[in-house]
Amino acid sequence: MAKQKPITVDDLWALERIGAPSLSPDGAQAVTAVSRYSMQDNKAASSLWLLSTLGGEPRMLTQCGDKDGAPQFSPRGDLVAFTAKREQQGSKDSTTQLYLIAPDGGEARRASDIATGVGAFRWCPSGQQLLLVSWVWPDLKGSKAQAKAHKAFSDRKESGYATSESSYRYWDHNLPMGRVPHLLSLELGQDGEPGTVRDLFEGTHFELTRSDPGAEQFDISPDGKHVVFAFDPAADKRTDGRYALAEMTLKGRKAGAVRVVVQDAGWDFGAPRYSPDGQHIAFTARDVGRKHTMPDVLAVLDRNAGTWEMVSAEWDHAVSAPLHWEDDGLSLLFRAEQKGRTHLWRFDLADRRAEVVVSGGWVSAFDKAAGSLVTVSDTASNPAQLHAHLPGQPPQRIEQFNNTLMTSMALGRVEEVWIKGANAKTGKRDKGSDPVQMWVVYPPDFDPKKTYPVLHNIHGGPHTGPGDNWHYRWNTQLFAAQGYVVASVNYHGSSGFGNAFLDSITHRWGALELHDVEAGTDWLLAQPWSDPKRVFAAGGSYGGYMVAWMNGHVAPGRYQAYVCHAGCFDWVGMFADDAWAWHAKELGGWYWDDLAQVHKQSPHAFAKNFRTPTLVIHGALDYRVPDAQGLAYYNTLKALNVDARLLWFPDENHWILKPRNSQQWYGEFFDWLKAHDGGSDAKAKAKAAKTVKAKIKDKTKAKT
Repeated sequence: MAKQKPITVDDLWALERIGAPSLSPDGAQAVTAVSRYSMQDNKAASSLWLLSTLGGEPRMLTQCGDKDGAPQFSPRGDLVAFTAKREQQGSKDSTTQLYLIAPDGGEARRASDIATGVGAFRWCPSGQQLLLVSWVWPDLKGSKAQAKAHKAFSDRKESGYATSESSYRYWDHNLPMGRVPHLLSLELGQDGEPGTVRDLFEGTHFELTRSDPGAEQFDISPDGKHVVFAFDPAADKRTDGRYALAEMTLKGRKAGAVRVVVQDAGWDFGAPRYSPDGQHIAFTARDVGRKHTMPDVLAVLDRNAGTWEMVSAEWDHAVSAPLHWEDDGLSLLFRAEQKGRTHLWRFDLADRRAEVVVSGGWVSAFDKAAGSLVTVSDTASNPAQLHAHLPGQPPQRIEQFNNTLMTSMALGRVEEVWIKGANAKTGKRDKGSDPVQMWVVYPPDFDPKKTYPVLHNIHGGPHTGPGDNWHYRWNTQLFAAQGYVVASVNYHGSSGFGNAFLDSITHRWGALELHDVEAGTDWLLAQPWSDPKRVFAAGGSYGGYMVAWMNGHVAPGRYQAYVCHAGCFDWVGMFADDAWAWHAKELGGWYWDDLAQVHKQSPHAFAKNFRTPTLVIHGALDYRVPDAQGLAYYNTLKALNVDARLLWFPDENHWILKPRNSQQWYGEFFDWLKAHDGGSDAKAKAKAAKTVKAKIKDKTKAKT
């Protein structure tokens, strides 16, 4: 066996990435999109693969498209639908369209020709109809009018974006100007050719969420006669909107009729899913009227009675969509975090009990049909893998996409430790300190008799959490391969540890989290292998906020350098972001009403204390944390004569997604740490210089 080597940036981008699976109706086959990245071409390509849950080699299903994605088996299993932009029969797609391919192979064929494009979709039970999402001009009627408007907009010479909406951009793009996301019905023609298209929301005020509308926001009844969907009843659509559920009749003399089935001004509802018999609808419910940090719980509507109830209210976990009914209609499957891991759970409706079906690591996607279950999951030691879980059999991995590369790499040991962090009640570190989880990843050749630099990897959110998972943008194994012991603290505010823990930082951002990170540093420095003169901290988004906060609140010298990626710096300036509606809820007031309350949680207000060298990284297309935040932080550091470096990407968003840009990102990251590492390299140079001087002295003595 060849000698294993530490993981590199190129290795990270050579790994193939597995998407969410869809099972055939008989559960025998799964289809998924697999993405591959080219460092040379600086882009990704994705194709569909078929995998047998019963064993056998995976088979590539599509080869002609660059980015085939979101595959779904048809109800009869005779077709796979997917989205793509392709050129076919001399016609090149200007927008994403729906394609169909038989699972036994052949050429994919275009099934839609919709000028405004195709987003998420679902099959109707008949297999001859699909419902799909498209951004349309709400005041226009008919496909021809939409196509004409789309052409006129595409051909326009002016570039200005004009709007009166509260939500007008999301993540890294402006929302389509003057358009809203509607549900469209596509009737397939003979042999799956493009058929009749009808806008189900035409002439109504209904629309799906403008923030990345997906297939989890609607579902079709088992008899194909109804569709249930989530919508915001408010006239002003904002990112903090409270969604209701409505049901539309698709067939019969009442076709087009809509009735609101679940609505409450204090609640936010989503992810509706019909039961197998169609008598109930499961959905997520969040009591945001009580507090904006309340978790999503599982709820069920009785369609006949018209009443709904929360069924997981006493279970202190946040329920994550999608929801999946078991065939007997007595329980549901879904994912939920628990202490740094994400498991697949089964929730029994009768006794209100949740049990783990598949343990993480991090279960990121799943599907189930005819008793066969497939999951996609990863850990901190391996990228995503796809497993089949058949009745009465142990889990079986059904692909080997990254085996050769992974077996060539030496990875570090991953350890879960618990430290005493802050006391949420007192806001300090004292005898009543709360237990806080910290993940530690060691270098692959770790020797406890040697000394090592330590690196904090501070997660964003803040209401997320790092754990036993593989990360492509902040890969702890790659950090550890550079010789660092890497620590990831699930500070107060992190998800997966109960709602009280998550909510504990509200209106006092920075305080408890800093105590927790500092407690982690104390634990690290108490280990015999740590070097107190080689301590670093890096974070992105809220993690970037944290290192900026630390620069103003931690005495210089504790950390040798910081890395701030897409960090929040000034909470007043942050009002330019795409989620401004949440600011007052999180910070405890609007800046015009209580500037002192906002400033006491804002790193920029403590700029006079900045002393620690910082690498600032930001992308111009970042609308979640606008790049002016990073530029202001960098300029402030330069004005204060603090050692600083800026890495700015004109073509990246909140994340760094292009292979070559990622390569540069990691290069700058590691070079910055090395430039401020006065440890092993400096000692080696000093030792070498001392040796040279000794040799010169010996030669001088010999001559005399």
